[in-house]
Amino acid sequence: MLTWPHKNSDWVNLLDQVEKCYILIANEILKEEKLLIVCPDPADVASKLNHSKKANLILVQLDANDTWARDHGAITVFEDGNPVLYDFQFNGWGLKFPAALDNQLSNLLYKQNIFAKGVGYENRLNFVLEGGSIETDGNGTLLTTEECLLSLNRNQTFSKLEIENYLIKTFGIQRVLWLSAGYLSGDDTDSHVDTLVRFCDENTITYVKCNDPSDEHYSQLKLMEEQICSFKTTEDQPYRLVELPMADYVEDELGVRLPATYANFLIINNKVLLPFYGTAKDEIARVQLQSAFPAREVVGVDCSALIKQHGSLHCITMQFPIGVL
Repeated sequence: MLTWPHKNSDWVNLLDQVEKCYILIANEILKEEKLLIVCPDPADVASKLNHSKKANLILVQLDANDTWARDHGAITVFEDGNPVLYDFQFNGWGLKFPAALDNQLSNLLYKQNIFAKGVGYENRLNFVLEGGSIETDGNGTLLTTEECLLSLNRNQTFSKLEIENYLIKTFGIQRVLWLSAGYLSGDDTDSHVDTLVRFCDENTITYVKCNDPSDEHYSQLKLMEEQICSFKTTEDQPYRLVELPMADYVEDELGVRLPATYANFLIINNKVLLPFYGTAKDEIARVQLQSAFPAREVVGVDCSALIKQHGSLHCITMQFPIGVL
């Protein structure tokens, strides 16, 4: 799922630049699988995409505040083998930004019968949860950050233990691994895990590593690395760790550092889409990530425009298991 940028979103001054990025990402996805796009003008979007793959394209006209589908999109779980869409509350990353329209999208899509017959829906709006704040290996382990899930204006009436028990019960998982260190300057999400650390499979973790002691992130990312090294798989073995380089310094027109990260990749059928930022680090990151996904092609996509609104490739997408669309 993509939620397309439009003139009433924060992209208004960058619309041409960011739409080119969305077109690149959409066309890569369409080559491999179905793609749901929420947008204000379906005909306009359709005219800009790969015509040879239109059979994979599902366009829905709905209003949205912004475009961060990872955080306002439904999270799919399986109950007794059947896919169910969990619709959590999205409140603009702790009431930082307007989100009333975004918060309605999953419910409206379900009511329009966009999803396949037999796909369920559950209202989980009593709990604030963004897709970018959690990472799972699909085999019983969930990874998250204390900075985000314990932050104010999300679920502050819950203790850490209560949140952990809620996640275990809700997602049918065995355990939660908590990161208490790690951040990216310019990040509006309160340290979403998908900007820092990702599962590649149930035994492999990739993460952002900073080798420059003069970089403001060095000490926190070093502590984060130490925590990751202490984690064990469910078989009580150390994880295979794959380092991703710290992206080169990127700043906006006001001189504010932006949270460029190579951890914000998207796994699709046959491929992994990796954000590129136009520097020599791009190819280093691609080679490193390719080692973690030997059966998939790692494809770089220029996300220089996306990072100007403090997010990247994984942030604007939400995947669904096969058979949901």
